[in-house]
Amino acid sequence: MRSVRLVGAALLLLGAAAAPAAADSSPSPGTGEDDGAPTRAGTSFRTATEVEQGRTATARASTGDYLYWSFPADAGQRLTVRASVKLPEEHAAQTWQLDVYDGLRRRQACQYGAQTRTAGAGAASVELECVLRTVRGWAEPWASDPLPGTYYVRLTALRVPTAGLGQAVDTELRVESKDMGGAAAVDGALSQPLVPGVAVPAREDLAEDDDSPTAVLADLEPEDGWTSGWWSDRWLWTAAGGALAALAGVVGYRLTRGPGRPPGVPPRA
Repeated sequence: MRSVRLVGAALLLLGAAAAPAAADSSPSPGTGEDDGAPTRAGTSFRTATEVEQGRTATARASTGDYLYWSFPADAGQRLTVRASVKLPEEHAAQTWQLDVYDGLRRRQACQYGAQTRTAGAGAASVELECVLRTVRGWAEPWASDPLPGTYYVRLTALRVPTAGLGQAVDTELRVESKDMGGAAAVDGALSQPLVPGVAVPAREDLAEDDDSPTAVLADLEPEDGWTSGWWSDRWLWTAAGGALAALAGVVGYRLTRGPGRPPGVPPRA
C-alpha cells in the first residue's frame, strides 16, 4: 500500500508539471476599440509601427501601398498573425498577401493559415492569417528557425490593375501567441534577443515643440520581459520522470523479491 501511495503522489506531481505546458498566453479578444493601439502603419522596415500582442492595430491606406508593423516575440511562443482588409464598394479582383519576418528580416514560412487570398470583384473584405512555427531560444547559424526578438509584418496587394491603384482601404492587424511550454524548449539560448529594427514614434508621443519624429531603436518587449534562458518547465517533466522511474524500480524490486522468511526460520545451508 505504501508503494501505491508513493506512485499516486508521483502522478500528482507529474500532473502539476504538465499544467504550465498547457497554459495559453494569448490575451482574450477585446470588445471594441483597443485603447492605445496604433492607428497607422509604416511604409518600410525602418518605419514599421510597433504594436503589442493582443492589441488590434488599424490603418487607412491605399491599394498598392506596403504596410509594415513590428511586434516582440519571445522563445516558446507560437505566433498567430491575422489581418483584415475592408475593400471599397467597387473594385476589381485583388490578391492580398501577409508576410512575416524575424529580427534578421528573414521571411518566416507559415505552418498553416491563408497567407495569400484573392478577393473577387465587389467583395466587401478579405481575411488573412499566418500561424508561425514556435519561436526557439537558440538555433544553428545556418538554420532559418524563428528566434526571439522583433518581428515584422508586411501587408500589401499583389498584381493590382493600374485602374485599381490608389483606392482607399481600411486594414486591421492583430497578433496573438500561445505558450508552448517546455515541449518547445532547446538546450541553448541567445545572449540577446534580435532587436535590430528601427521604429518611428507616433506623433502623439512626441514633445509639443518637436515637429519632426526621429528614428529610435524598437523598444517594445514582452510584458514579462525577455525570458530566453536555461530554465523551462521541461526540468519539471525531467524531475517527475526521474521520480517515477525510481518508484517503478522500488515497486518492481518488491514484487520480484517474493515473500521474506518467517521470523525464527534459519536460512538454508
